[in-house]
Amino acid sequence: MVYNTLIHKRTLMKVNGYEIKPGADLRDANLTGANLRVANLRVADLRGANLRDADLRCADLMGADLMGADLRYANLEGADLVNANLEGANLRGANLYGANLYGANLYGANVTGTILEKKEEPQESISLSQKVKELEEELKKYKNKFNQLKELLNETH
Repeated sequence: MVYNTLIHKRTLMKVNGYEIKPGADLRDANLTGANLRVANLRVADLRGANLRDADLRCADLMGADLMGADLRYANLEGADLVNANLEGANLRGANLYGANLYGANLYGANVTGTILEKKEEPQESISLSQKVKELEEELKKYKNKFNQLKELLNETH
């Protein structure tokens, strides 16, 4: 039986037979098109979960593990994804406008067509995939610099 009942805002929800709560084990869960607006999924295990077309607006996903999750066309507007693991996740066409991605791991994530800005305002925008590439290049530079400094330190001792 498919039903969406909000029992207590951001604390406990029951969706498609799954209990949605902080720290929930939702590995490989099928939550396609689910209404998870304002859900509290802090540190939840969502590895491999199908969240395609899900409504996750203003959801708390801080520290959640979304490794390999399918988030295609999901609405994550205003979601808290601080320190979330999105490694290998499919975010194709997802709406991340206003989402907090501070410290989030996006390594290997598909961010093609991801929405980061409101569409009404015509402006030069940088895609999330381009930003990830730029940050990866910057990280490589820092790693090289670190290794050079390490070598210099070893030579002096």
